[in-house]
Amino acid sequence: MRELTFGYSPCPNDTFAFHALAHGLVETSFRVRPVLLDIEELNRRAHDGAFDLTKLSVGAFAAVGARYRLLSSGAALGHGVGPLVVARTARPLGEAVAGRLAIPGQETTAYRLLRLASAPTGEVLEMRYDRILGAVERGEVDAGLIIHESRFTYAAHGLVKVADLGEWWERETSLPVPLAGICARADLPDAIAAEAERAIRASVQHAFDHPEASRDYVRAHAQEMSDAVCDQHIALYVNRHSLDIGDEGRRAIERLVAS
Repeated sequence: MRELTFGYSPCPNDTFAFHALAHGLVETSFRVRPVLLDIEELNRRAHDGAFDLTKLSVGAFAAVGARYRLLSSGAALGHGVGPLVVARTARPLGEAVAGRLAIPGQETTAYRLLRLASAPTGEVLEMRYDRILGAVERGEVDAGLIIHESRFTYAAHGLVKVADLGEWWERETSLPVPLAGICARADLPDAIAAEAERAIRASVQHAFDHPEASRDYVRAHAQEMSDAVCDQHIALYVNRHSLDIGDEGRRAIERLVAS
């Protein structure tokens, strides 16, 4: 049986959505070997075509070029899902991005959205997404661009929201926020890529139909997240677009890639 490497993040939305595929609960003609990495690490590895299947930030699509092709299932996009800019005190977005700013990666969709909304004019520091809140709280940076579960926990760090870049995008485009998609390496045979797309869709559907089945897998990779934050995370980022991007989702992706 052929083995395909599948790179995705350890975040609850991915471990929830891809649990069934990773654990052989979806019928396929191939085996999957999961590789769980931070989204920016996945973006970087895609430059070398490291994995057969991989999650990629939409913000990284242009840099990856023709090395990967987008599948219609497994994506993270929707309404109300955008990244946030946070700081210790309220201030205009332009002021927040004029100081020391922590970001989760140059190729993340979050940073692409920020550059479109209000390009940073100060010092930009890359750090892993789960270290940004602490850096802002301790005063190591003036503001932070946050993604994933940080949007549910920033207030507990004494921080305030400066801007919701998802709201900005939706006002500008009337389209959902296209965060990330699942891509197949371009050299995979068409039949294998098509089967992978079907298998990923079946895995997402299995997650919807059996939401408790992945609980242990999600918790094993959720670090210090509470069950409540895990549930919020999953409910926000795994939605109808995860089954199929659809025409609206493709328009959103094409708009952001071309911006």
